[in-house]
Amino acid sequence: MKLNAAQIEQTLHQYDAEAIPAEHPVVMKLQPLFGDHTYFLDNNGLNIVEPVEAQQADGHLVVVVNLASWSDPNAMSLQTHDPETTDLVVDLEGNIRH
Repeated sequence: MKLNAAQIEQTLHQYDAEAIPAEHPVVMKLQPLFGDHTYFLDNNGLNIVEPVEAQQADGHLVVVVNLASWSDPNAMSLQTHDPETTDLVVDLEGNIRH
């Protein structure tokens, strides 16, 4: 899922990660592997967000999906694996959820 600037900002308010800028050269290498997404790096590795499947009709909830994990303790190298859906759900409209 490709996010716009406001959605990226809202995501980063709720998710401790760093968005990889769309113009970064690594994005051109990631797109053939994983598709056209906004990519995030966090303590667990490389992630994207995807719409929550069983959500209400408003469609603004997304879940973080891990695509690659850090393969070394210094977070210098990533190892890809099958996508793993995490428990982290982000509200793109910024509504506080309880």
